[in-house]
Amino acid sequence: MEFGSARVYLILKRIYDFFLSCFLFFLCSPLMVLIALLVKLTSDGPVFYNWKVVGENGRNFTSYKFRSMYQDADRLKDKLMKDNEMKGPVFKLTNDPRITPVGKALRKYSLDELPQLWSVMKGDMSMVGPRPPLQSEYEHFTDWQKKKLAVKPGITCLWQTCGRNDISDFDEWVKLDLEYIDNRSLLMDIKILLDTVKCVIRGTGK
Repeated sequence: MEFGSARVYLILKRIYDFFLSCFLFFLCSPLMVLIALLVKLTSDGPVFYNWKVVGENGRNFTSYKFRSMYQDADRLKDKLMKDNEMKGPVFKLTNDPRITPVGKALRKYSLDELPQLWSVMKGDMSMVGPRPPLQSEYEHFTDWQKKKLAVKPGITCLWQTCGRNDISDFDEWVKLDLEYIDNRSLLMDIKILLDTVKCVIRGTGK
């Protein structure tokens, strides 16, 4: 992508990010109120999880998700590391005992991620882009893995739509992110968004 066309793409991307995230945020507001009540009434702890992540060019920021785990989840993570199903610096466990019953339903349909629309409106994230890593995970990235943060992170990307639950090697995840970075365009973003809608409807998240 040449500099001129890349600049136009980024301007258009920010415009549609802002208006699409605003539209979806207000459209989903009644649903988010219902989810907030369910989270609050079914387990102890706050409604939102403060997601400490790393964004474009290594910039730290806080995003938000609906809390899908029990209140002491971060403390228990160290005890579960021996069961990690993902090769590399990130953690993945299919039957994670830290997830609440409501949280399982939210994750299945990616509803726990709806508050990230606020991060897109603010400009910390994009609708489409590599998923931001936790700050604790980023510390263990190799130099080539950090290349996934050369662009603004997103709510969804190729990893979300190319069988994320079947990927067990973080390097393969990064390769998908770099493929997106090398080939990104408005048409590609739209295709990823449409594929994400299909994944959400099918309930393929975990």
